Amino acid sequence: MTESLQRPTAPSERVRALLSSMTLEEKLAQLVGFWVDKGDELVAPMAGEMGNPGAYADVTAHGLGQLTRVYGTRPVDPAERAAWLWTEQRRLKEETRLGIPALVHEECLTGLAAWKAATFPTPLAWGASFDPELVEEMAGLIGLSMRELGIHQGLAPVLDVIRDPRWGRVDECIAEDPYVVGTLGTAYVRGLQGAGVHATLKHFVGYSASQAGRNHAPVHAGPREVRDTLVPPFEMAIRDGGVRSVMNSYAEIDGVPVGATPAYLTDILRDEWGFDGTVVSDYFSVAFLHTMHGVAADLGEAAALALAAGIDVELPTGDAFLEPLSARIRSGATNEALVDRAVLRVLAQKEELGLLDATFDEPPASIDLDTPAHREVALRLAEESLVLLTNDGTLPLDPTPARIAVLGPNSDVPEALMGCYSFANHVLAHHPEVPLGLELPSVLEAVRAEFSSATVMHERGCQVEGDDRSGIPAAVAAASAADVAVVVIGDRAGLFGRGTVGEGNDVESLELPGIQRELVERVVATGTPVVLVVLSGRPYAIGWAVEGVTAPAAVLQAFFPGEEGGRAIAAVLSGRVSPSGHLPVSLPRSAGAQPYSYLHPVLGGPNEITSADSTPVLPFGHGLSYTTFEHSNLEVDAEVAAGGTFTASVRIRNTGERAGTDLVQLYARDVHASVTRPVAQLLGYRRVGLEPGEETIVRFAVPSTRLAFSDAALRRIVEPGAVELWVGPTCDERETAALLDITGPVHLVTPADGRLVTSTVEAATVGAVYTDAL
Repeated sequence: MTESLQRPTAPSERVRALLSSMTLEEKLAQLVGFWVDKGDELVAPMAGEMGNPGAYADVTAHGLGQLTRVYGTRPVDPAERAAWLWTEQRRLKEETRLGIPALVHEECLTGLAAWKAATFPTPLAWGASFDPELVEEMAGLIGLSMRELGIHQGLAPVLDVIRDPRWGRVDECIAEDPYVVGTLGTAYVRGLQGAGVHATLKHFVGYSASQAGRNHAPVHAGPREVRDTLVPPFEMAIRDGGVRSVMNSYAEIDGVPVGATPAYLTDILRDEWGFDGTVVSDYFSVAFLHTMHGVAADLGEAAALALAAGIDVELPTGDAFLEPLSARIRSGATNEALVDRAVLRVLAQKEELGLLDATFDEPPASIDLDTPAHREVALRLAEESLVLLTNDGTLPLDPTPARIAVLGPNSDVPEALMGCYSFANHVLAHHPEVPLGLELPSVLEAVRAEFSSATVMHERGCQVEGDDRSGIPAAVAAASAADVAVVVIGDRAGLFGRGTVGEGNDVESLELPGIQRELVERVVATGTPVVLVVLSGRPYAIGWAVEGVTAPAAVLQAFFPGEEGGRAIAAVLSGRVSPSGHLPVSLPRSAGAQPYSYLHPVLGGPNEITSADSTPVLPFGHGLSYTTFEHSNLEVDAEVAAGGTFTASVRIRNTGERAGTDLVQLYARDVHASVTRPVAQLLGYRRVGLEPGEETIVRFAVPSTRLAFSDAALRRIVEPGAVELWVGPTCDERETAALLDITGPVHLVTPADGRLVTSTVEAATVGAVYTDAL
């Protein structure tokens, strides 16, 4: 499952011969998708204002590049749809002159976005797990399901680095740290492509750095921020993961749309990194060059700009790459060589996937997209992703509580466990008459099963949104009559205003939606111990719940943990599972402190010359357990030549009375540099499970290029000088520290450095070298 697909070094003679025999219409047909099932459902931005360019039979008369979301647009039976797809692929082979099948793409961020398919935790939960190996295993299972259904390309993972939690698409992202995004994203790529499905990196580049956290808003990021923070995850997934497809960002950076400039899609992507796969447009982004960005006078010019920039395939349809581009080429306004370049890449991809020789004999008669293997991985990842923020000793709960009150708007709603790109929230929201199609126990159901001898009372109290307080008295009464109250609050994922988080659901405030805070405070006031469970797609400003008189006894953060999330939460509440998740994003103090990142320079933190405090309530890396860990004896090489690799080792001991899993976090600070540097930067991490009293030594081998940055001339360098290193439970706590001296002349980072941003890790107790997503 860890083997990458074979990468061609250049287009084959077969591919070149195919190109030479093609008419212009046949070439353009290979560069577009067609959305066969596109209806009125709003599952893409401004989809209602766009449309398939003509009837399906007319568009496919000369062949077709891609079929758009065959399984993922409406609830269709997977086996029945597979039968249709096999028939359609045979028709393309037999009834078009060249006989080239279509490539089929689907969304697969939290599992294959299809009816009855397994739904895994959202990427923000992957980040909280800090477990690349498990993410790779999950992606492998997703890829196997896709291959069985005749799907060739998955539109995932999202490698946007979180910059502002007000942005609605935070739940699709992994972390605010580019190294964590890169290692976990690369793991996903390896798993999916190891199963034979091409992964697609989203959204290259800058999308998450939008103004005020608004979707599709302008990006005001300098070239150093782009290079040193936003770009590295994509570089890792390309160089270390061998990803085969990239999707452009909707963003315009400093007034230049990414989809219209070669600086990103050609100069960096291909010339610097050697990427030789295909670049696909985000849905309608080619047309947006005309309709939204206003840099193209019409769709034909938009197509020409996109092709020249490096976009090879227009998705989801051929609004610009068919008739508008054809007319422009025939008039001589655009060079057909740009089309030929893209067609070569598309045909090479189809050859690599085996499509040029595919026979489509028999579709699967039946298929299980939610097997016990899927559910087992979904459960493990959900368990590992739960972050215990606070705990006064109330958790784990008494194994035999007499009365439990399960309260809150997310307590009994299965969809509340899933992210925006889950099929349930992305598509089934338009089809309320259709059942979920898979087992999805809510938190309430899971608590009842976990504590089978207890009396479990239930009240919602309020909705996620709105100001209806009529249910709060009943919730207060239930809490007053209980031994413990579990209050489940947070988000409801959806698209474009159909929810509180997700694509197009950006916010101005980071307070909990609706009157949920009031519900929690009223329940806490009863005096009954309260465990607050936050089911959300973004971190909220819940300092009041973490500290102070209104704070519950314990707070558990769950970032949309998927189909097994309810059971995972119940297992942590009972103590059958010890929490091991850690914050992949800082817990914000307020919306006014945004954008914020733990990777800030000195001036980005609190100081005496401003009354505004951006310090988060809880820092990046925070996460409690039901045991305690001690980190000691950090030993680091005294010096390393710039461009070389140094080693660091640290002793970890379980000082508590029960088994648990620690996250070893190695941080660094470049003390003095020619440009300002972060006060903390994660260099490496490793999950380590230990029994009570057990200890181990974890060793890191860290390329000094992990400390590379863009200098004043925007050259990527490793600079000599002193570096502080430490290990602690968060980015802010130095439990054990050491110094390193980088020596020699300035090292200019080049492609010859190979794997630029990866640390290897070895734990003595397991006796095997562990490499972060490599």
